[in-house]
Amino acid sequence: MPEIKYWIKRLEVESEPGLTNTQLMLTNHDLRPVEPDRRVWRWYNFVAFWVADSLNINTWMISSSMIVDGLSWWQSWLCVWFGYFIAACFVCLTGRIGAVYHVSFPVACRSSFGVWGSLWPVLNRTVMAVIWYGVQGYIGGQCVTLMLRAIWPSYNNLPNGIPESAGVDTKNFLSFFLFWLFSLPALWFPVHKLRHLFTVKSIYSPIAAIAFFGWAISRANGLGPIVHQSHTVHGSTLAWAVVKALMSCLGNFATLIVNDPDFSRFATKPKDALWAQLFTIPIGFGITSFIGIIASSSSSVIFGGGAIWNPLDLLGRFLEGASSAERFGIFIISLGFALAQLGTNISANSVSAGTDMTALLPRYINIRRGSYICAAIGLAMCPWNLVSSSNQFTTYLSAYSIFLSSIAGVMICDYYLVRRGYLIIKDLYSGEKDSVYRFSYGFSWQAYASYIAGILVNIVGFAGAVGRDVPVGAQYIYNVNYFSGFIVALVMYYTLTRFFPLEATSDTWHEVDTDLDIQTGQDVDVDDIHTTGKPVGYEGPESGDYKSAKTRSAGVTV
Repeated sequence: MPEIKYWIKRLEVESEPGLTNTQLMLTNHDLRPVEPDRRVWRWYNFVAFWVADSLNINTWMISSSMIVDGLSWWQSWLCVWFGYFIAACFVCLTGRIGAVYHVSFPVACRSSFGVWGSLWPVLNRTVMAVIWYGVQGYIGGQCVTLMLRAIWPSYNNLPNGIPESAGVDTKNFLSFFLFWLFSLPALWFPVHKLRHLFTVKSIYSPIAAIAFFGWAISRANGLGPIVHQSHTVHGSTLAWAVVKALMSCLGNFATLIVNDPDFSRFATKPKDALWAQLFTIPIGFGITSFIGIIASSSSSVIFGGGAIWNPLDLLGRFLEGASSAERFGIFIISLGFALAQLGTNISANSVSAGTDMTALLPRYINIRRGSYICAAIGLAMCPWNLVSSSNQFTTYLSAYSIFLSSIAGVMICDYYLVRRGYLIIKDLYSGEKDSVYRFSYGFSWQAYASYIAGILVNIVGFAGAVGRDVPVGAQYIYNVNYFSGFIVALVMYYTLTRFFPLEATSDTWHEVDTDLDIQTGQDVDVDDIHTTGKPVGYEGPESGDYKSAKTRSAGVTV
């Protein structure tokens, strides 16, 4: 027993001395507000982050389903621009919470769901991040396969020593394992330093993508037939195809919308996280989508038959009979895609999973440990089994946006419409009865009722999406699933909080500068606010009275 207690103690992450067990369940270094020294993300870092994130295989193929549904290439491209601009607006709305108060998504959602009630939305996000980490890692392994084939063509004929029942052969498993292994060092670095990785990716990957784009056009001696095809649907069918395309863009961004505070909290100034994200997201994803459309269109001419939408499949065809110089070019381009997958997997999955796990078990997990746990589960879950049944898997993952849209609806309504930007940072880390975010035993019933309402409005339509017979009205609602879930949750939460008012809300827009003493204007140590509830040097009332004095001076209700 003494040995077990010793090792349990050794597993604890570093924490402030004197904290109670309850406080240790709500905070550690990675959960606390980011101090000024780590707020190093400038506007150009956010530009590099989103340029890097847009250059991945999923984005390259985003227009393929739209064109298959009957849109012309330019109609699908406009849908990408408009859809991702809407997504960017949502990202900026949630990201401002982190940029102003320097807290992550797990902490930010405590103000709406409660200090303990927030654990369910966090767990939702954790599960999705871990699943996606494995799937995106397996796709990254396909990039490694192309790189190794470009160096050693015989790698394509690597003998298989794995039973067929495993669902994967030796070549693909080895490539996946190598991608997984070489990803591990990147998980070591703290989030505020990862901006350098995204800067490198935002330079190298676009160059590789543009080179691929030019090579495909050159081999096809033109742009290919897709750019000359008109839309094949008309009237209401065309309108619904456009709506479905827009929802596809929002669905792909559902996870990034709720967890943007994980990165925006490192912004030097709130505006650094605003304009850079608002414009870079639609531009980056729009340009990548255009490159994918043209390269796939060219493939119809080069190889005949239908368009090859997956860039890795297209590169694989380029490898057939390639010269040594062409194989070198394919290696360089494949490396660009591998780097793109690595950056996307870190930004959208490992950091998110690590941050969320930190909130689930802050006494023993920090972001670094959580990221490595995510990587370990991503390997153990055998993601090739999910990819092999891609149609059903994609349907379920896309449908998962209905859960995340409800969370976003509650959070955005709480911050912008109910609290008007006013948060008491100290109480976000307190499970005591005097915390305004404790609600009923740590749970906000208003938030959960709204969250469930946002899900229920889409649940019948979801059943139709997986093959059940449902009323046509439910299908139409599900066609706008992100908007319907978001709006219902937002309206429900706003209505409930009007009839059952919350504490610590403001009558006017009021975001608190947590770095300034409210009386002297001097700089504040955010750690001191967290532990004592008072700014450094504050000589006024104790914690509870300080909160009341502060809120009265701000013109808010408590």
